[in-house]
Amino acid sequence: MRPGERGVPGRAQVGLLLTHTVVVQAVTFVLRPASAYRALELDVPPAWLGVLGASFAVVPLVLAVPAGHAVDRLGERRIVLAGSGLLAVAGLGYVLLADTVAGLVAASMLLGTGHLCAVVGQQALVANRTPADRYDAAFGYYTFAASLGQACGPGLIVVFGGDHPIPDTGAIFLGAAAFAVPLLAAAAFLRPSGHHRTAAGAAAGGMRDLLRQPGLLRALTVSCVVLAAVDITLVYLPALGAERGIAAGTIGLLLGLRAVASMASRLLLGRLVAAVGRRRLLIGTVVLAAAGLALLLPPLPLWAMAVVVTVAGLGLGAGQPLTMSFLAESAPAGLRGRAMSLRLTGNRLGQVLIPSAAGVLAAGAGAAGVLACTAAGLAGAAVAATGLHRPPATDPSS
Repeated sequence: MRPGERGVPGRAQVGLLLTHTVVVQAVTFVLRPASAYRALELDVPPAWLGVLGASFAVVPLVLAVPAGHAVDRLGERRIVLAGSGLLAVAGLGYVLLADTVAGLVAASMLLGTGHLCAVVGQQALVANRTPADRYDAAFGYYTFAASLGQACGPGLIVVFGGDHPIPDTGAIFLGAAAFAVPLLAAAAFLRPSGHHRTAAGAAAGGMRDLLRQPGLLRALTVSCVVLAAVDITLVYLPALGAERGIAAGTIGLLLGLRAVASMASRLLLGRLVAAVGRRRLLIGTVVLAAAGLALLLPPLPLWAMAVVVTVAGLGLGAGQPLTMSFLAESAPAGLRGRAMSLRLTGNRLGQVLIPSAAGVLAAGAGAAGVLACTAAGLAGAAVAATGLHRPPATDPSS
């Protein structure tokens, strides 16, 4: 991102954005499981737990593209600020309204909308303020910060919730709401890129122009499949362990190894791209993830499972930031907010449709069959990635 601008210096801007990213994800990933615990306290039927989970995603699915359009028209900081405000309101909503299922659903919808606005604005800010030759490193650091927040969030349940089977959700809601308030101050100090000033002129045929960009649909497809594969491993690796009599604590350790490996690949992404190139790295890491999941199919000793899961984690971690880089480089200035919002829309659809199909498959083929199909889907995504090419070099400021 560009140093030397008025106000908060460039390096401080980077730190501010990454800190904001960590806190947004931490607040979101503590409130979501805490809301499920509160629903259990209210003796909500299991079917309603699904409704509660879906309520987080349904509004963002509808509003993702309009949010990207708003970023391109109004600037990143305003949308990040709006998202931060909605997260704070959602935290307050959990404090005041969580005694009823309707209140939980309403607060969850606010949380999903706030998370969407904050994330779209953050990603557009990275895309618009970073020179094209630094995209991979910048998005690697950004997604590392997001992963760090997602890892820290559930840890707050331990801090505020105690060691009971169902924690003190009231304390968790208060703590998360308190963490959300500083987001407003952090967002206020973020400097917009200024590229939204050119968006008005591009708005008329903006989405049509965006969809015509070479490789855009391929990048969206790869992003969708990789993210769905991450979700599937979170659900079906425990299921595989249960089928094979592996202790839950061991599976938790394996999932932790996967997460750490993904974070490591994101932290080193800039150097890896410099060494082998973005397209080759994307293809290679997706193939690596597919191979890792495929190797889980036969029974393995624990040490071998740890190696295989780590390999899969390295591959899965790189897919999201690399597809962000492809989208940011192919989208013209003034359309990058919409490009990122399209990616989020595709990811949400993938998170809904692909795991649902996996659930149907699991009824007949078991967890191993689901992982086999996921590995095949990743292999197909790797083939799709072979058609991705970087656009001709342009002025980094454009």
